Amino acid sequence: MPLTLLAISLVLLFAAELLYFKIADHFNIIDKPNHRSSHTAITIRGGGIIFAFAILAFSFYAGFVYPYFLVGLLLIGFISFMDDIRELSSKVRMLFHITAVALLFYQLHLFVFPVYWILLALVFVIGTINAINFMDGINGITGGYGLVTLVTLQYINAVRVHFTADGFLIVAILAVLVFNFFNFRTKAKCFAGDVGSVSLAFIILFFLLQLIIKTQNPGYFALLLLYGLDAISTIVFRLFRKENIFKAHRSHLYQFLANEKKLPHVLVASLYALVQLGINICWLAFLSASNFKLAAVLVLVTGLFVALRFLLEGPRRLLKPVKI
Repeated sequence: MPLTLLAISLVLLFAAELLYFKIADHFNIIDKPNHRSSHTAITIRGGGIIFAFAILAFSFYAGFVYPYFLVGLLLIGFISFMDDIRELSSKVRMLFHITAVALLFYQLHLFVFPVYWILLALVFVIGTINAINFMDGINGITGGYGLVTLVTLQYINAVRVHFTADGFLIVAILAVLVFNFFNFRTKAKCFAGDVGSVSLAFIILFFLLQLIIKTQNPGYFALLLLYGLDAISTIVFRLFRKENIFKAHRSHLYQFLANEKKLPHVLVASLYALVQLGINICWLAFLSASNFKLAAVLVLVTGLFVALRFLLEGPRRLLKPVKI
């Protein structure tokens, strides 16, 4: 992408974000802290709307290369934004999520596979989108982690294997940088909201699935490994405690570090981003060509992560019921 176009895109995205702040302030689209929150100040919600806007705007410029993906993104972004404004029925949200992911699959030509594979993939993708959404709880974590993932995908697309149309990843990266300018700080100007975390998850999964289909290597899901370990281990520990895993909570490791250990949000977010960056570098340098090595490292990393949680949080917090 030419430098002039990069500069224009960055200016337009900043302008769009600032315009949204004025709209959100006028219509009182704000996040009020409650007993589950990791923040204490009233803050504008939905700043992550810039992610979907960036893809929409670039699609106009690029000639709607991925129309079904775009419609799916707009659908899932719309229902998530509505949920940011007022809480919607889980059935309504699920209907939109299923429709959006079905459009994503159609864009990727996945409906040639047997029905049971499609259903498994549907459950996996929707579960991953919601897991990424649940990980959005402190300043900087969504933007920092998303930036590392998108930059890694852009490096792969530019240097290793070309798997998606030029420009889309760069525009997504610019949108995350703009969002980080307002969110990756001690006192955030805005939060991503469901519209941000869900839309970013949808965008990342689209690129990631394109890469996996192109290379026939599902090991690239390692680019989301740290989020996966935190989300899955938290579900397992909550099941041990006989909690309703569909109810809101503060049981993730990042929440423990930010809330109980009182580590600065930006520090915790930076740690998650840097650890995932290290995983990405190791994966690309040593593991991408060997499924056996990858499996061995996954087992090792999983064991270390669970051990770290026991060391930091203690068996009582992880395995016995706690008040939320």
